[in-house]
Amino acid sequence: MIRRRFASGFCIATLAALVAAGLPATAQEKPGGIVSIGGSITEIIFALGAENRLVARDTTSSYPPEAADLPDVGYMRALSPEGVLATDPAMIIAENGAGPIETINVLEGASIPFIIVPDSYSAEGISAKIIAVGKAIDEEEKAQILADDLRKRLAEVTRASGERAEGDKKRVLFVLSTQGGRIMASGNGTAAAGMIELAGALNAVTGFDGYKPMTDEAVIAAAPDAILIMERRVDHDSTADALLQMPAIATTPAAKSRAVIRMDGLYLLGFGPRTADAATDLNHALYGG
Repeated sequence: MIRRRFASGFCIATLAALVAAGLPATAQEKPGGIVSIGGSITEIIFALGAENRLVARDTTSSYPPEAADLPDVGYMRALSPEGVLATDPAMIIAENGAGPIETINVLEGASIPFIIVPDSYSAEGISAKIIAVGKAIDEEEKAQILADDLRKRLAEVTRASGERAEGDKKRVLFVLSTQGGRIMASGNGTAAAGMIELAGALNAVTGFDGYKPMTDEAVIAAAPDAILIMERRVDHDSTADALLQMPAIATTPAAKSRAVIRMDGLYLLGFGPRTADAATDLNHALYGG
């Protein structure tokens, strides 16, 4: 369920700063202007043909390329209220997890509709997200069409993967980072776990929730058949070599077959309009086809 906040109060210090800067305290003079916080929210708004209503977006909104032309209000988990409100929005739509909480409290207290769209890493969750955004921007009919199409395409992917016996499904380890020589991996309830399941594979780690560092022994015991990582702007082969040479990974089936799969982070984990394509691509990378 989305949460709408139309509170009348506003942080006095922030209001004073805006007035001093010559900026309006509300968005009444710019009807329809939307600040989108979260890459999937921005993608959905573009997919619904409402991109002309966007006045700003956050740093994670890297797709489509045209989004780069919009003012950037900062990383979605490190927002400043002044940066967001300076764009003079009539509405703010954010993914769950936007922050910090102090900024969210100020934005929720402004006389601007503030809508948080929760994430659920499943086919139904994506459809609900699309419909929620469509309802917020008065594009419900287009949103329903987009959600139905996405649900149908995801069903085709999962139907094909459902024909594979549980014992034949590959075990995939999603590695978020290797900072300090420790592997930070995805457990239950994560976007990575949801995508691995949609692609017809098994998350190799189920002993914890969220993203956590793993011991070498735990990685070895997970015995992944493939390693999944986000695309980095560095030499791909060097990244794969360094990863596969780590003691925790070197003895795994993934290392023996050099099965490292790299995908764009927003494409892989955004759970937006392109998720069916991402699930299909991951399935093909794992099983061929």
